[in-house]
Amino acid sequence: MSAHNRSTSPDHTSTGSARGSLPAPGSLSLPGSTSRILDGRRVRNWLRVSWLRSREANVDIDRPSADFVDQVPADTVLTRAARHVLDEMAAEIENEPVALILTDANGTVLHRYAGDRSLVSALDRVDLAPGFRYAESQVGTNGIGTALEVGAPLLIRGEEHYNGPLKKFSCAGALVTHPVTGAVLGVVDLTTLADNTNALLLSFAKLAATRIRERILDETNELDRALLHDYHIACRHSGRPVIAIGDEVLMMNTSTQQKFDSRDQAAIIDRTRDARGRTEAFTTLADLPSGITARLSYQPIFVADTLAGGIVRIKEQVERARALGRDRLPALQSVAGSSAQWKHTVRSIVDVCTRREWLVLDGEPGVGKTTLLRAAHVSVRGGHDVSVLDAAVLTGTELLDQVSNTLDAGSDLVVLHAHVLSDGDLTVLSELLHTVRLDSPSDEPWVALTTHVSQGVPDTHPLLRLFPKTISVPPLRHHLEDIPELVRHLLDRAGAADLTMSTAACNQLMRLSWRGNVAHLRSVLDEVGRHRRSGVIEPQDLPAECRATTRRTLTQLEALERDAVVDALALHDGDKAAAAKALGMSRATIYRKIREFGIVF
Repeated sequence: MSAHNRSTSPDHTSTGSARGSLPAPGSLSLPGSTSRILDGRRVRNWLRVSWLRSREANVDIDRPSADFVDQVPADTVLTRAARHVLDEMAAEIENEPVALILTDANGTVLHRYAGDRSLVSALDRVDLAPGFRYAESQVGTNGIGTALEVGAPLLIRGEEHYNGPLKKFSCAGALVTHPVTGAVLGVVDLTTLADNTNALLLSFAKLAATRIRERILDETNELDRALLHDYHIACRHSGRPVIAIGDEVLMMNTSTQQKFDSRDQAAIIDRTRDARGRTEAFTTLADLPSGITARLSYQPIFVADTLAGGIVRIKEQVERARALGRDRLPALQSVAGSSAQWKHTVRSIVDVCTRREWLVLDGEPGVGKTTLLRAAHVSVRGGHDVSVLDAAVLTGTELLDQVSNTLDAGSDLVVLHAHVLSDGDLTVLSELLHTVRLDSPSDEPWVALTTHVSQGVPDTHPLLRLFPKTISVPPLRHHLEDIPELVRHLLDRAGAADLTMSTAACNQLMRLSWRGNVAHLRSVLDEVGRHRRSGVIEPQDLPAECRATTRRTLTQLEALERDAVVDALALHDGDKAAAAKALGMSRATIYRKIREFGIVF
């Protein structure tokens, strides 16, 4: 929406003659003109469209229904920059009947400054308080949610609110954007009783947003300088490949570019992304496409208590000459993938199984731990019976009874989700396994456990002394190059041999983060298969969630918004203006949603 089109832009407040003349939301009609005449008065188009969105979202006109968000981030770029700015500005209006409010980019109230107790009580009654989400889709037209929808600062006077109880207030909202990326971070809102409405509210809100933006720029520059300083030191002193990573910065030294080819560099960067935002040092191994294993050591960099980013030092753990002899991948049924990291994982599991060492297999849900263990057992110990027991399905007593029966029969044993067992059950399991090891050391069964990467059995537990090896199965986002093979494998297993995936569709799948890993990919293919049973799967055949490339985890409401935008774009062949009109939002809003969710069309 153009900020210069005065008939459609919310850049200024309504005229005084329009106050108190707007109709009840339930009586709103939908004329084709850019504004409608009511009792001789003109309603601005953006406000009319906002009412329309509110009505189509089934907003309750009798009471606001803002959702409460349990966990609101306390330390972000926005909150750090806003803290001092809003403290100073709140002091300026301490004796005024005005509340100064800060929200995040979803409209969730982060902080509220107000000295007038009666105003605070009134705001509490309509849930305009920290933790509540004042999105337009939940409470109707308001200075916070509508500013986010329209993408511009605006003042909502009392009667212009869609929701009845909010008509007693006037509120001015101004967007806070990141000075470098332009991303919307939140809203500064000033709210007062409708009788106290003043056009200066909007000016004050804009001033606060500008000061926060300036402070973000100052902090960004300071953090970037600190990161750059430590990066240069690491490059000079180590003489090794080094990468620096921050919120908006990624730097790679010449040594990294010379030592690793483009595929290895891409794999290293992908592993490094997981370090963004980490506040503790750690070291991890990365199997690269060239066949070598690299050791990545991450060290966080701080300015006072604020994380500036981190330095990753890289060292070859396995030399190239040794790596050349490890390319042959053991053939396992029901297992697909040929990336270096996946081959290393499969080979390690087979080697452990061949040596009959007891094994703990660690990894995120959905990475394929059970499939790998079953396939390795068939390949190496196909002549032995195996009992696979799930601690997440059986009660502790049921599981331990079946473990005892399995071990008495001399069968191999796999216990899934061992991390859900209580300390007492883990102790009993340890005693059962210890007895077997003592009684039949020459012909003991093979035993394996699976655990969740972040909820494993405590390192100090006696049970782990019986398991000399723990292998971590990589998440799918760390071996995205295996997706074409996985897609073919999963389609064949689902009986969809007549379906193929186009290169463009595979490339789109490889842009996603796959937080649910291979299980998530399988569910996506199942959904595709319900609509198409033969032919070629193209990008437009993929579910809405696969048309967005954002790597952050979306809330349920954000996922619904993303799907609605994708569906509208698909319905209108990518015409953004038509899709925006169908959704009842401005073109500025749909462009913002496309950028925010990384929607590809």
